[in-house]
Amino acid sequence: MSSSRPTHVLIIGYVWPEPRSSAAGGHMMQIIESFLQEGWQITFSSPAGIGEHKADLAALGINEVTIELNNSSFDAFISELAPDIVLFDRFMMEEQFGWRVEKQCPNALRVLETSDLQSLRDARQQQLKSHLKHHPEQDDFSLLFAPSPVETFGHMADADLAQREIAAIYRCDLNLMISEYEIDLLVEQFHVPNSLLHWCPLMVDSAPAKFVPFEQRQHFLSIGNFRHAPNWDAVLWMKTHIWPLIRQQLPEAQLHIYGAYTPPKATALHNPKQGFYVLNWAEDALAVMSSARICLAPLRFGAGIKGKIADAMLCGTPNVTTPIGAEGMHGGMLWAGAIEQSASAIAAAAVELYQNSNAWHQAQQQGHALLKARYLKSSHGPALVQRIKDHRAVLEQHRRNNFIGAMLRHHHHKSTQYMSQWIEAKNRSNPV
Repeated sequence: MSSSRPTHVLIIGYVWPEPRSSAAGGHMMQIIESFLQEGWQITFSSPAGIGEHKADLAALGINEVTIELNNSSFDAFISELAPDIVLFDRFMMEEQFGWRVEKQCPNALRVLETSDLQSLRDARQQQLKSHLKHHPEQDDFSLLFAPSPVETFGHMADADLAQREIAAIYRCDLNLMISEYEIDLLVEQFHVPNSLLHWCPLMVDSAPAKFVPFEQRQHFLSIGNFRHAPNWDAVLWMKTHIWPLIRQQLPEAQLHIYGAYTPPKATALHNPKQGFYVLNWAEDALAVMSSARICLAPLRFGAGIKGKIADAMLCGTPNVTTPIGAEGMHGGMLWAGAIEQSASAIAAAAVELYQNSNAWHQAQQQGHALLKARYLKSSHGPALVQRIKDHRAVLEQHRRNNFIGAMLRHHHHKSTQYMSQWIEAKNRSNPV
């Protein structure tokens, strides 16, 4: 690599980033901004279609390239680009393109942006389905929310999704983890070396000192991409169990639910007579969050950390959530609202915070302290860049120390190469 050439990063995106549609899209843009601040050149590529809320990457000086799955044209593209760093956006992109990166650019640092542990989220979803099947009317989910790490490992370990995801983590040189809980799970239960993991949570530019006053706010708000299964489950739980309990005590209150890509099954829940409003995509999520008095985030399964809760703290809006929603977010600090484990307790806490200005202001200040202590970009952006530099400086030894990763790369890339060549040959002989 020429010493005069700037560091070049290739990002292989699962989707094109939509920072105003999902926390994952927002986190990707935060990572990109950290790279740009360092003066690194970025090419963003993806096999996905372009969504209606895609970020304007070109305006940031980022080259955009559409790529295809199972197409050898990617080999020529990446060989010519010769990136110094390749960042895979979620493990499926490493599965699809990792072997081609290895073949064409073996000395490029391989970074995986996990977004969250999808195998953890999936295991929890299956647990919830089983629980609801056997206890459809149960109000208290405390047992579901508090399994030991050993139990969680037991639910994940035999699943194909977990084995694929953990294998991809081993194959990469560095994995960006948004949640400290997930780091602990990987290290203690799956025995992934700490040297492969880097804590990179959601980042904010600053923690505002002034917020819209309590008296000028009204109603409850919930927000999140409807394509994300945990969000949809939370909407259903609010509709059937939580919101009716809140309305009993606050008959004039309204719940405003915003989400990108609103499906008909969600708009069918819209019922102004019940104060239940499904309002589609929010043009300015922070503006609607700032006007609400309480953010509801009753997540019964999921993984990672929650963008809606970080946005609530940024806007000075107390939230009411579950242990799943708060997981990995507060590091033992006081919470910015309430963490409850049943529909009745969530409703009671929401009503109390809605009516009690002292408790509301206390929750707001606790959220402000959390942001300052744990989520400032001025800390996490430079730390991420430095960790990448450190790994590049000792890449050969780092990979030698990760023998399991080298072994998995060898076998995975051989088998994937044969499969891809077979698919390409079949496509050539049977064109659409």
